[in-house]
Amino acid sequence: MVEINKDSLENALSSGSSEKKEQPQMPSVSKEQEIGHHQGALTTLLNERNELVKIIQNVEAVMQAHIKRLEELGVRIETKKQ
Repeated sequence: MVEINKDSLENALSSGSSEKKEQPQMPSVSKEQEIGHHQGALTTLLNERNELVKIIQNVEAVMQAHIKRLEELGVRIETKKQ
């Protein structure tokens, strides 16, 4: 599993690596360009998270339908607490 360094975005993914690789020099961008880049990234990630929530809700609904039918057939279902 990759550990993310939240304090430094530039070093976020490389901090967990045991080997030290020389990082290429980052091109200089204006503050407005960098803000736009991060805003776009956040928008994309928010949309991805929303889609993931929808998938989880669909999986849960199908699981509940199977559980309901098993209970109708006389199978006792026990859920484990984590």
